[in-house]
Amino acid sequence: MARLIVVSNRVPIPKSRGATAGGLAVALKDIMTPGSMWFGWSGRLAAEPSAQPALVEARGVTYATVDLASDAYKAFYVGFANGVLWPLLHFRLGLMHFTRQDYQGYLSVNRAYADSLQQILDPSDTVWAHDYHLIPFARMLRENGFTGPIGFFLHVPFVPPSMMEAVPVGRELVADLCAYDLVGFQTEEHARDFRDCAERMLGATVEGEWVKLNGRLTRAFADPIGIDAESFARDAERAASDKQVQRMAGSLAGRSLAIGVDRMDYSKGLANRFEAYSLLLERYPDHQRKIHLLQICPRSREEVDEYRKLRSELDRLAGRINGRFSEFDWTPLRYSTRASPRATLAGLYRLARIGLVTPLRDGMNLVAKEYVAAQNDEDPGVLVLSKFAGAAMELTEALIVNPFDPDAIADAMNEALIMPLDERRQRHLALKEKVYHTTAARYAKTFVDALAARSVAKVAA
Repeated sequence: MARLIVVSNRVPIPKSRGATAGGLAVALKDIMTPGSMWFGWSGRLAAEPSAQPALVEARGVTYATVDLASDAYKAFYVGFANGVLWPLLHFRLGLMHFTRQDYQGYLSVNRAYADSLQQILDPSDTVWAHDYHLIPFARMLRENGFTGPIGFFLHVPFVPPSMMEAVPVGRELVADLCAYDLVGFQTEEHARDFRDCAERMLGATVEGEWVKLNGRLTRAFADPIGIDAESFARDAERAASDKQVQRMAGSLAGRSLAIGVDRMDYSKGLANRFEAYSLLLERYPDHQRKIHLLQICPRSREEVDEYRKLRSELDRLAGRINGRFSEFDWTPLRYSTRASPRATLAGLYRLARIGLVTPLRDGMNLVAKEYVAAQNDEDPGVLVLSKFAGAAMELTEALIVNPFDPDAIADAMNEALIMPLDERRQRHLALKEKVYHTTAARYAKTFVDALAARSVAKVAA
Protein backbone atom coordinates (compact mmCIF):
# COMPACT_ATOMS: atom_id res chain seq x y z
CA MET A 1 0.00 0.00 0.00
CA ALA A 2 1.34 3.47 -0.90
CA ARG A 3 2.66 5.51 2.00
CA LEU A 4 1.70 9.18 2.33
CA ILE A 5 4.58 11.51 3.18
CA VAL A 6 3.71 15.05 4.19
CA VAL A 7 6.52 17.59 3.83
CA SER A 8 6.50 21.00 5.50
CA ASN A 9 9.11 23.45 6.70
CA ARG A 10 8.47 22.61 10.36
CA VAL A 11 7.41 19.22 11.69
CA PRO A 12 4.77 19.16 14.47
CA ILE A 13 6.17 16.27 16.53
CA PRO A 14 3.73 15.45 19.36
CA LYS A 15 5.65 16.27 22.56
CA SER A 16 3.11 15.41 25.20
CA ARG A 17 -0.47 14.34 25.67
CA GLY A 18 -1.53 17.91 26.39
CA ALA A 19 0.47 19.61 23.64
CA THR A 20 -1.43 21.95 21.35
CA ALA A 21 -1.30 21.00 17.69
CA GLY A 22 -0.60 23.65 15.07
CA GLY A 23 -3.02 24.60 12.32
CA LEU A 24 -1.58 22.27 9.69
CA ALA A 25 -1.48 19.35 12.12
CA VAL A 26 -5.17 19.89 12.91
CA ALA A 27 -6.01 20.10 9.20
CA LEU A 28 -4.22 16.86 8.35
CA LYS A 29 -4.97 14.77 11.43
CA ASP A 30 -7.52 12.54 9.67
CA ILE A 31 -5.07 11.46 6.95
CA MET A 32 -2.00 11.07 9.17
CA THR A 33 -2.83 7.47 9.90
CA PRO A 34 -0.43 4.74 11.12
CA GLY A 35 2.16 4.09 8.44
CA SER A 36 2.29 7.68 7.17
CA MET A 37 5.24 10.04 7.61
CA TRP A 38 5.80 13.76 8.25
CA PHE A 39 9.12 15.17 7.06
CA GLY A 40 10.80 18.56 7.55
CA TRP A 41 13.03 20.74 9.70
CA SER A 42 13.75 19.80 13.32
CA GLY A 43 13.93 23.42 14.47
CA ARG A 44 17.66 23.04 15.17
CA LEU A 45 20.49 24.86 13.40
CA ALA A 46 23.96 23.40 12.95
CA ALA A 47 27.22 24.11 11.15
CA GLU A 48 26.24 21.57 8.50
CA PRO A 49 22.86 20.04 7.49
CA SER A 50 22.00 16.58 8.80
CA ALA A 51 23.41 13.71 6.78
CA GLN A 52 20.48 11.46 7.76
CA PRO A 53 16.97 12.32 8.95
CA ALA A 54 16.18 11.55 12.58
CA LEU A 55 13.11 9.32 12.98
CA VAL A 56 10.59 9.42 15.82
CA GLU A 57 7.35 7.43 15.92
CA ALA A 58 4.20 8.59 17.69
CA ARG A 59 0.83 6.82 17.42
CA GLY A 60 2.00 4.94 14.35
CA VAL A 61 3.10 8.04 12.42
CA THR A 62 6.80 8.52 11.68
CA TYR A 63 8.21 12.03 12.12
CA ALA A 64 11.43 12.51 10.13
CA THR A 65 13.46 15.65 10.80
CA VAL A 66 16.70 17.22 9.66
CA ASP A 67 18.92 19.93 11.12
CA LEU A 68 19.84 22.77 8.78
CA ALA A 69 22.96 24.88 8.32
CA SER A 70 22.62 28.26 10.05
CA ASP A 71 23.71 30.49 7.17
CA ALA A 72 21.59 28.69 4.59
CA TYR A 73 18.53 28.72 6.81
CA LYS A 74 18.80 32.47 7.43
CA ALA A 75 18.96 33.13 3.69
CA PHE A 76 16.16 30.61 3.07
CA TYR A 77 13.72 31.67 5.79
CA VAL A 78 14.37 35.32 6.64
CA GLY A 79 15.88 36.32 3.32
CA PHE A 80 13.88 34.69 0.53
CA ALA A 81 10.81 32.94 2.00
CA ASN A 82 9.77 35.86 4.21
CA GLY A 83 11.71 38.69 2.60
CA VAL A 84 10.54 37.99 -0.97
CA LEU A 85 7.83 35.32 -1.25
CA TRP A 86 5.69 36.42 1.69
CA PRO A 87 5.36 40.07 0.62
CA LEU A 88 5.03 39.08 -3.04
CA LEU A 89 2.21 36.61 -2.41
CA HIS A 90 0.44 39.16 -0.20
CA PHE A 91 0.58 41.84 -2.92
CA ARG A 92 3.22 43.97 -1.12
CA LEU A 93 5.90 44.40 -3.77
CA GLY A 94 7.34 47.43 -2.01
CA LEU A 95 8.37 45.26 0.95
CA MET A 96 10.36 42.74 -1.11
CA HIS A 97 14.14 42.60 -0.54
CA PHE A 98 15.54 40.33 -3.23
CA THR A 99 19.16 39.17 -3.39
CA ARG A 100 20.64 36.32 -5.42
CA GLN A 101 22.40 35.10 -2.28
CA ASP A 102 19.10 34.65 -0.46
CA TYR A 103 17.62 32.84 -3.46
CA GLN A 104 20.59 30.47 -3.53
CA GLY A 105 20.04 29.82 0.18
CA TYR A 106 16.39 29.05 -0.55
CA LEU A 107 17.44 26.56 -3.22
CA SER A 108 20.11 24.99 -1.02
CA VAL A 109 17.67 24.29 1.82
CA ASN A 110 15.17 22.75 -0.60
CA ARG A 111 18.03 20.66 -1.99
CA ALA A 112 18.93 19.53 1.53
CA TYR A 113 15.31 18.51 2.13
CA ALA A 114 15.11 16.62 -1.16
CA ASP A 115 18.43 14.83 -0.67
CA SER A 116 17.56 13.83 2.88
CA LEU A 117 14.06 12.58 2.07
CA GLN A 118 15.36 10.66 -0.94
CA GLN A 119 17.27 8.39 1.45
CA ILE A 120 14.06 7.07 3.02
CA LEU A 121 11.68 7.24 0.03
CA ASP A 122 10.14 4.18 -1.55
CA PRO A 123 9.12 4.28 -5.23
CA SER A 124 5.50 3.64 -4.23
CA ASP A 125 5.31 6.64 -1.83
CA THR A 126 3.05 9.62 -2.36
CA VAL A 127 4.50 13.01 -1.37
CA TRP A 128 2.46 16.08 -0.35
CA ALA A 129 4.48 19.29 0.18
CA HIS A 130 3.07 22.38 1.86
CA ASP A 131 3.48 26.09 1.34
CA TYR A 132 5.75 28.67 -0.21
CA HIS A 133 8.90 27.42 1.52
CA LEU A 134 8.93 24.35 -0.76
CA ILE A 135 8.21 25.58 -4.27
CA PRO A 136 11.38 24.01 -5.85
CA PHE A 137 11.08 20.79 -3.84
CA ALA A 138 9.36 18.63 -6.48
CA ARG A 139 11.88 19.52 -9.18
CA MET A 140 14.71 18.50 -6.88
CA LEU A 141 13.06 15.21 -5.96
CA ARG A 142 12.57 14.54 -9.68
CA GLU A 143 16.25 15.28 -10.30
CA ASN A 144 17.06 12.71 -7.61
CA GLY A 145 15.11 10.10 -9.57
CA PHE A 146 11.79 9.97 -7.72
CA THR A 147 8.95 9.30 -10.15
CA GLY A 148 6.02 8.90 -7.76
CA PRO A 149 3.15 11.37 -7.34
CA ILE A 150 4.03 14.71 -5.74
CA GLY A 151 1.43 17.27 -4.72
CA PHE A 152 1.75 20.80 -3.39
CA PHE A 153 -0.66 23.02 -1.47
CA LEU A 154 -0.20 26.78 -1.16
CA HIS A 155 -1.77 28.07 2.04
CA VAL A 156 -1.26 31.75 1.15
CA PRO A 157 -2.58 33.68 -1.88
CA PHE A 158 -1.08 33.58 -5.36
CA VAL A 159 -0.55 36.58 -7.64
CA PRO A 160 -1.31 37.42 -11.28
CA PRO A 161 1.46 37.58 -13.90
CA SER A 162 1.80 41.37 -13.62
CA MET A 163 3.05 40.90 -10.05
CA MET A 164 4.96 37.64 -10.45
CA GLU A 165 7.00 39.24 -13.24
CA ALA A 166 8.38 41.75 -10.72
CA VAL A 167 10.42 38.98 -9.08
CA PRO A 168 13.74 38.40 -10.85
CA VAL A 169 13.24 34.62 -10.51
CA GLY A 170 9.50 34.63 -11.15
CA ARG A 171 9.77 32.38 -14.20
CA GLU A 172 11.79 29.85 -12.23
CA LEU A 173 9.22 29.80 -9.42
CA VAL A 174 6.31 29.19 -11.79
CA ALA A 175 8.26 26.50 -13.66
CA ASP A 176 9.11 24.79 -10.37
CA LEU A 177 5.43 24.61 -9.44
CA CYS A 178 4.81 22.91 -12.77
CA ALA A 179 7.09 20.06 -11.62
CA TYR A 180 4.31 18.97 -9.25
CA ASP A 181 1.54 16.66 -10.43
CA LEU A 182 -1.11 18.53 -8.46
CA VAL A 183 -1.07 22.08 -7.09
CA GLY A 184 -3.83 23.14 -4.71
CA PHE A 185 -4.92 26.67 -3.83
CA GLN A 186 -7.38 28.14 -1.34
CA THR A 187 -9.60 29.75 -4.00
CA GLU A 188 -10.26 29.45 -7.71
CA GLU A 189 -8.93 33.00 -8.14
CA HIS A 190 -5.51 31.91 -6.84
CA ALA A 191 -5.52 28.80 -9.05
CA ARG A 192 -6.46 30.87 -12.07
CA ASP A 193 -3.67 33.37 -11.36
CA PHE A 194 -1.15 30.52 -11.31
CA ARG A 195 -2.45 29.10 -14.58
CA ASP A 196 -2.26 32.59 -16.11
CA CYS A 197 1.36 32.91 -14.94
CA ALA A 198 2.28 29.58 -16.51
CA GLU A 199 0.63 30.55 -19.80
CA ARG A 200 1.94 34.09 -20.05
CA MET A 201 5.41 33.72 -18.53
CA LEU A 202 6.36 30.23 -19.74
CA GLY A 203 4.21 29.68 -22.82
CA ALA A 204 2.45 26.73 -21.19
CA THR A 205 -0.76 25.34 -22.68
CA VAL A 206 -3.74 25.75 -20.34
CA GLU A 207 -7.00 23.83 -20.70
CA GLY A 208 -9.38 24.18 -17.78
CA GLU A 209 -7.49 23.18 -14.64
CA TRP A 210 -4.65 21.58 -16.60
CA VAL A 211 -1.28 23.15 -17.37
CA LYS A 212 0.98 21.49 -19.94
CA LEU A 213 4.65 22.48 -19.95
CA ASN A 214 7.49 20.61 -21.65
CA GLY A 215 5.38 17.48 -21.95
CA ARG A 216 4.36 17.44 -18.26
CA LEU A 217 0.75 17.87 -17.13
CA THR A 218 0.00 19.64 -13.86
CA ARG A 219 -3.48 20.09 -12.45
CA ALA A 220 -4.04 23.39 -10.60
CA PHE A 221 -7.29 23.50 -8.64
CA ALA A 222 -9.04 25.08 -5.67
CA ASP A 223 -9.39 23.07 -2.45
CA PRO A 224 -10.35 25.44 0.40
CA ILE A 225 -9.08 24.43 3.81
CA GLY A 226 -11.44 24.14 6.77
CA ILE A 227 -11.52 23.35 10.47
CA ASP A 228 -12.88 20.58 12.67
CA ALA A 229 -16.02 22.59 13.31
CA GLU A 230 -17.72 20.13 15.67
CA SER A 231 -14.64 19.84 17.86
CA PHE A 232 -14.15 23.61 17.96
CA ALA A 233 -17.80 24.18 18.87
CA ARG A 234 -17.46 21.73 21.76
CA ASP A 235 -14.32 23.54 22.93
CA ALA A 236 -16.21 26.83 22.87
CA GLU A 237 -19.06 25.45 24.99
CA ARG A 238 -16.70 23.85 27.50
CA ALA A 239 -14.60 27.02 27.75
CA ALA A 240 -17.33 28.67 29.83
CA SER A 241 -15.46 27.17 32.81
CA ASP A 242 -12.04 28.42 31.62
CA LYS A 243 -10.64 30.88 34.18
CA GLN A 244 -9.42 33.36 31.58
CA VAL A 245 -12.76 33.29 29.77
CA GLN A 246 -14.62 33.77 33.05
CA ARG A 247 -12.39 36.72 33.94
CA MET A 248 -13.04 38.31 30.57
CA ALA A 249 -16.80 37.74 30.84
CA GLY A 250 -16.84 39.31 34.30
CA SER A 251 -14.79 42.30 33.24
CA LEU A 252 -17.18 43.15 30.41
CA ALA A 253 -19.82 44.20 32.93
CA GLY A 254 -22.56 43.78 30.35
CA ARG A 255 -20.67 45.50 27.54
CA SER A 256 -20.31 44.02 24.06
CA LEU A 257 -17.02 42.45 22.98
CA ALA A 258 -15.37 42.70 19.57
CA ILE A 259 -12.45 40.33 19.05
CA GLY A 260 -9.59 40.04 16.61
CA VAL A 261 -7.04 37.22 16.69
CA ASP A 262 -4.14 37.48 14.27
CA ARG A 263 -0.44 36.78 14.14
CA MET A 264 1.36 40.12 14.19
CA ASP A 265 1.90 40.58 10.47
CA TYR A 266 1.56 43.47 8.05
CA SER A 267 -0.83 41.40 5.90
CA LYS A 268 -3.46 41.31 8.66
CA GLY A 269 -4.60 44.92 8.38
CA LEU A 270 -4.21 45.57 12.10
CA ALA A 271 -3.40 49.28 11.84
CA ASN A 272 -6.47 49.82 9.65
CA ARG A 273 -8.56 47.86 12.15
CA PHE A 274 -7.41 50.00 15.07
CA GLU A 275 -8.17 53.12 13.04
CA ALA A 276 -11.64 51.75 12.23
CA TYR A 277 -12.36 51.14 15.92
CA SER A 278 -11.38 54.72 16.69
CA LEU A 279 -13.76 55.90 13.95
CA LEU A 280 -16.57 53.74 15.39
CA LEU A 281 -16.25 55.44 18.78
CA GLU A 282 -15.99 58.89 17.19
CA ARG A 283 -18.80 58.62 14.63
CA TYR A 284 -21.16 56.48 16.71
CA PRO A 285 -20.70 57.89 20.23
CA ASP A 286 -23.65 55.88 21.55
CA HIS A 287 -21.29 52.87 21.58
CA GLN A 288 -18.80 54.54 23.90
CA ARG A 289 -18.59 52.77 27.26
CA LYS A 290 -20.66 49.92 25.73
CA ILE A 291 -17.98 47.96 23.86
CA HIS A 292 -14.47 46.59 24.29
CA LEU A 293 -12.17 45.55 21.47
CA LEU A 294 -9.87 42.66 22.41
CA GLN A 295 -7.02 42.30 19.92
CA ILE A 296 -4.77 39.27 20.39
CA CYS A 297 -1.74 39.33 18.07
CA PRO A 298 1.19 37.14 19.10
CA ARG A 299 4.57 38.44 18.00
CA SER A 300 6.28 36.72 15.08
CA ARG A 301 9.34 37.03 12.82
CA GLU A 302 10.83 39.75 15.01
CA GLU A 303 14.12 39.38 13.15
CA VAL A 304 12.41 41.06 10.16
CA ASP A 305 12.45 44.88 10.25
CA GLU A 306 8.88 45.29 8.96
CA TYR A 307 7.51 43.28 11.88
CA ARG A 308 9.33 45.37 14.48
CA LYS A 309 8.01 48.53 12.82
CA LEU A 310 4.47 47.13 12.85
CA ARG A 311 4.60 46.44 16.57
CA SER A 312 5.74 50.01 17.26
CA GLU A 313 2.89 51.33 15.10
CA LEU A 314 0.28 49.23 16.90
CA ASP A 315 1.62 50.26 20.30
CA ARG A 316 1.27 53.90 19.23
CA LEU A 317 -2.27 53.47 17.90
CA ALA A 318 -3.46 51.54 20.96
CA GLY A 319 -2.10 54.23 23.24
CA ARG A 320 -3.75 56.96 21.19
CA ILE A 321 -7.18 55.25 21.22
CA ASN A 322 -7.14 54.52 24.93
CA GLY A 323 -5.73 57.97 25.72
CA ARG A 324 -8.52 59.65 23.78
CA PHE A 325 -11.57 57.59 24.73
CA SER A 326 -10.94 55.71 27.98
CA GLU A 327 -12.55 56.63 31.28
CA PHE A 328 -11.62 55.54 34.78
CA ASP A 329 -13.92 52.51 34.55
CA TRP A 330 -13.64 51.76 30.82
CA THR A 331 -10.64 50.90 28.64
CA PRO A 332 -11.94 50.63 25.07
CA LEU A 333 -9.02 48.66 23.55
CA ARG A 334 -7.40 45.65 25.14
CA TYR A 335 -4.32 44.65 23.22
CA SER A 336 -2.18 41.57 23.91
CA THR A 337 0.87 40.22 22.09
CA ARG A 338 0.83 36.91 23.98
CA ALA A 339 -0.53 33.71 22.46
CA SER A 340 -3.60 32.07 24.02
CA PRO A 341 -4.51 28.36 24.12
CA ARG A 342 -6.91 27.16 21.45
CA ALA A 343 -9.62 26.28 23.99
CA THR A 344 -9.41 29.73 25.58
CA LEU A 345 -9.72 31.41 22.18
CA ALA A 346 -12.80 29.31 21.44
CA GLY A 347 -14.43 30.59 24.63
CA LEU A 348 -13.50 34.20 23.87
CA TYR A 349 -14.97 33.91 20.37
CA ARG A 350 -18.21 32.69 21.90
CA LEU A 351 -18.37 35.76 24.14
CA ALA A 352 -17.81 38.17 21.28
CA ARG A 353 -20.64 40.07 19.62
CA ILE A 354 -18.31 40.91 16.72
CA GLY A 355 -15.57 38.82 15.11
CA LEU A 356 -13.13 41.09 13.23
CA VAL A 357 -11.28 39.32 10.42
CA THR A 358 -9.98 42.10 8.18
CA PRO A 359 -6.68 41.09 6.56
CA LEU A 360 -5.40 43.10 3.63
CA ARG A 361 -4.81 39.79 1.84
CA ASP A 362 -5.07 36.21 3.11
CA GLY A 363 -5.11 32.74 1.63
CA MET A 364 -8.06 31.58 3.73
CA ASN A 365 -8.02 32.79 7.36
CA LEU A 366 -9.38 30.08 9.59
CA VAL A 367 -10.13 32.52 12.42
CA ALA A 368 -13.26 33.44 10.46
CA LYS A 369 -14.42 29.83 10.45
CA GLU A 370 -13.48 29.30 14.09
CA TYR A 371 -15.49 32.36 15.10
CA VAL A 372 -18.57 31.02 13.32
CA ALA A 373 -18.19 27.54 14.82
CA ALA A 374 -17.84 28.96 18.34
CA GLN A 375 -21.07 30.96 18.34
CA ASN A 376 -24.14 30.27 20.43
CA ASP A 377 -26.90 29.43 17.95
CA GLU A 378 -29.52 31.21 20.08
CA ASP A 379 -27.61 34.48 20.40
CA PRO A 380 -24.84 34.50 17.77
CA GLY A 381 -22.34 37.24 17.08
CA VAL A 382 -21.64 38.84 13.69
CA LEU A 383 -18.58 38.20 11.53
CA VAL A 384 -16.99 41.25 9.86
CA LEU A 385 -14.83 39.83 7.08
CA SER A 386 -12.36 41.25 4.58
CA LYS A 387 -13.24 40.78 0.91
CA PHE A 388 -9.58 39.86 0.35
CA ALA A 389 -9.58 36.84 2.68
CA GLY A 390 -10.10 33.52 0.95
CA ALA A 391 -12.87 32.80 3.45
CA ALA A 392 -14.95 35.59 1.88
CA MET A 393 -15.47 33.40 -1.19
CA GLU A 394 -17.47 31.00 1.00
CA LEU A 395 -18.76 33.04 3.95
CA THR A 396 -20.84 35.49 1.98
CA GLU A 397 -23.38 36.01 4.79
CA ALA A 398 -20.75 37.81 6.87
CA LEU A 399 -20.52 41.60 6.69
CA ILE A 400 -17.98 41.86 3.87
CA VAL A 401 -15.72 44.93 3.94
CA ASN A 402 -12.80 46.45 2.09
CA PRO A 403 -9.99 46.32 4.71
CA PHE A 404 -8.28 49.35 3.18
CA ASP A 405 -11.32 51.47 4.16
CA PRO A 406 -11.45 52.06 7.94
CA ASP A 407 -14.74 53.93 7.52
CA ALA A 408 -16.34 50.83 5.98
CA ILE A 409 -15.09 48.66 8.85
CA ALA A 410 -16.46 51.14 11.39
CA ASP A 411 -19.84 51.15 9.63
CA ALA A 412 -19.91 47.34 9.61
CA MET A 413 -19.12 47.22 13.33
CA ASN A 414 -21.98 49.60 14.00
CA GLU A 415 -24.30 47.46 11.87
CA ALA A 416 -23.22 44.36 13.81
CA LEU A 417 -23.91 46.04 17.15
CA ILE A 418 -27.42 47.15 16.20
CA MET A 419 -28.38 44.10 14.11
CA PRO A 420 -31.66 42.48 15.25
CA LEU A 421 -31.46 39.00 16.74
CA ASP A 422 -33.50 37.41 13.94
CA GLU A 423 -31.05 38.66 11.29
CA ARG A 424 -28.06 37.56 13.35
CA ARG A 425 -29.53 34.07 13.65
CA GLN A 426 -30.35 33.89 9.94
CA ARG A 427 -26.83 34.91 8.91
CA HIS A 428 -25.24 32.60 11.44
CA LEU A 429 -27.25 29.56 10.34
CA ALA A 430 -26.10 30.01 6.74
CA LEU A 431 -22.47 30.53 7.78
CA LYS A 432 -22.52 27.55 10.13
CA GLU A 433 -23.79 25.24 7.40
CA LYS A 434 -20.84 26.20 5.19
CA VAL A 435 -18.25 25.89 7.97
CA TYR A 436 -19.55 22.42 8.87
CA HIS A 437 -19.46 21.39 5.21
CA THR A 438 -15.98 22.57 4.15
CA THR A 439 -14.08 20.90 6.98
CA ALA A 440 -10.43 20.08 7.51
CA ALA A 441 -11.15 16.39 6.90
CA ARG A 442 -12.91 17.16 3.63
CA TYR A 443 -10.03 19.40 2.50
CA ALA A 444 -7.40 16.73 3.13
CA LYS A 445 -9.42 13.89 1.58
CA THR A 446 -10.20 15.98 -1.51
CA PHE A 447 -6.52 16.68 -2.11
CA VAL A 448 -5.26 13.14 -1.46
CA ASP A 449 -8.00 11.65 -3.66
CA ALA A 450 -7.15 14.12 -6.45
CA LEU A 451 -3.45 13.26 -6.17
CA ALA A 452 -4.24 9.55 -6.34
CA ALA A 453 -6.42 10.13 -9.42
CA ARG A 454 -3.63 12.16 -11.01
CA SER A 455 -1.24 9.26 -10.40
CA VAL A 456 -3.63 6.74 -11.99
CA ALA A 457 -4.10 9.03 -14.99
CA LYS A 458 -0.30 9.23 -15.49
CA VAL A 459 0.02 5.45 -15.40
CA ALA A 460 -2.85 5.05 -17.88
CA ALA A 461 -1.28 7.59 -20.21
